[in-house]
Amino acid sequence: MARHDTLAAVDLGSNSFHLQIGRVVDGQIYPLDAVREVLRLGAGLTAEKRIDRGTQAQALETLAKFAERLRGFSRQAVRAVGTNALRVAKNSPQFLREARQVLGFPIEVISGREEARLIYLGVAHSLPAAAGPQHTRRLVIDIGGGSTEIIIGTGFEPQLTESLYMGCLSYSLKFFADGKIDKPRMKAAELAARQELAGIVHGYRAAGWDEAVGSSGTARSMENILRENGFADEGLTREGLERLRALLIKHEKADPERIAGLRPNRAPVLPGGLAIMGAALDELGIEAMKVSEGALRHGVLYDLLGRVQHRDMREATVTQFVRRYHIDAAQAERVRSLSLKIYDGLAPGAERDDDVDRLVLEWAARLAEIGLSIEHAQYHKHSAYVLSNADMPGFSRMEQARLARVVLAHRGKLSKVQDAGLEGADWKLVFALRTASLILRSRTDLKLPFLRVAADAGGFAIDLPQSWLDENPLSAAALESEADYWKAIGMKLIVSGLSDKKVSVLQQVR
Repeated sequence: MARHDTLAAVDLGSNSFHLQIGRVVDGQIYPLDAVREVLRLGAGLTAEKRIDRGTQAQALETLAKFAERLRGFSRQAVRAVGTNALRVAKNSPQFLREARQVLGFPIEVISGREEARLIYLGVAHSLPAAAGPQHTRRLVIDIGGGSTEIIIGTGFEPQLTESLYMGCLSYSLKFFADGKIDKPRMKAAELAARQELAGIVHGYRAAGWDEAVGSSGTARSMENILRENGFADEGLTREGLERLRALLIKHEKADPERIAGLRPNRAPVLPGGLAIMGAALDELGIEAMKVSEGALRHGVLYDLLGRVQHRDMREATVTQFVRRYHIDAAQAERVRSLSLKIYDGLAPGAERDDDVDRLVLEWAARLAEIGLSIEHAQYHKHSAYVLSNADMPGFSRMEQARLARVVLAHRGKLSKVQDAGLEGADWKLVFALRTASLILRSRTDLKLPFLRVAADAGGFAIDLPQSWLDENPLSAAALESEADYWKAIGMKLIVSGLSDKKVSVLQQVR
């Protein structure tokens, strides 16, 4: 893996877009630059849950600015993530295609629980070591524009993660659309927040925590207001939030000219954020909480640092799934090893560092048989379903979907995945995984034959010793059937037998 001294995170949030750039020194990330643009992407969602063209244009303009700052960064040094607005928007795929072109880097839409994990990572790294021993349990509440993440963790490890469908922007639009604030509206917003919280409160209270921490703009904005108005010395308190609530109702709106510490760009989303935070503190029985500078973008940076330093959370998740679903680890390793050999053979001498496709193939080979824990027949379909829908820490939704497509395609007819969004590189992964699985069907540590592979725009070619094909008629027949599967989708697979003399010459050349 290449060394990266400077990393960048892009957070496409429902309320604002962030670009955070940091320099890596001795395993720590020190901020170099930060850019924030308030876009209110979530406010651009129509009644049909589509991002309107005006909001899309603003978003693309912001990403163009980010792209200018990111010139010269390698793909492995940048990670861009989208959150709730992009999770719910029906035209998200179309927008993301344009957004990726403008930004110049992939954009991943992450699940709510993955967002929660990354938020916790950012908060944990932002707190000084003196803030508490490693066994201190922290409750973190992060109110974003369209969702609220609540996490309990110890040290740098989250243990409970939840993402609730309520945010400062969505609640402000729903309950305070015209900006007017009164008791009935505030009570309605607070009741809605309590209803969202009801499903998790018991489990969180039972788990317990030593200290509560708020993160992101909503918490920091409210902390500033409480301090400037003398409602609290630091952090957030229930009493301070109640006094702020009374002040908003008194003024009937969030007025920056009359409320000390309220920035104009936070005013439109303050009432919704306050209703959610107040309900959360009440329901969870929190009297006071600290406020952290850490947020999602900081967690993305530290997660990215782990990847470039071979501490990839995705690798840990794959290993955990192998254990959880009782996958035959020996067979998975055989298939992984041969799949990678075949994949590498398609482009001999190519640079393997930072090869994302190779990583996907490796994970697909290890996880292809997850479905056997459910049913042997059609197990690849069960495997694909699990990989598409399970919570997989470290993986984005798109990464899970791609992994699931490759696994679904590794067995049976290829026509079932022809229209499933497989890209050019994916077909190479499918070919490598299918071929390895076929050759290793005996599930034993057999001596592998000489194997030469090639690819072109029309399909693939495999050269095997003719003597091996003669000695393994079942495998030879399976390869013939395999050629038919590829032919059915308009691609070719040519299987050729080589004489022992030819094999000997080729092995000497290698």
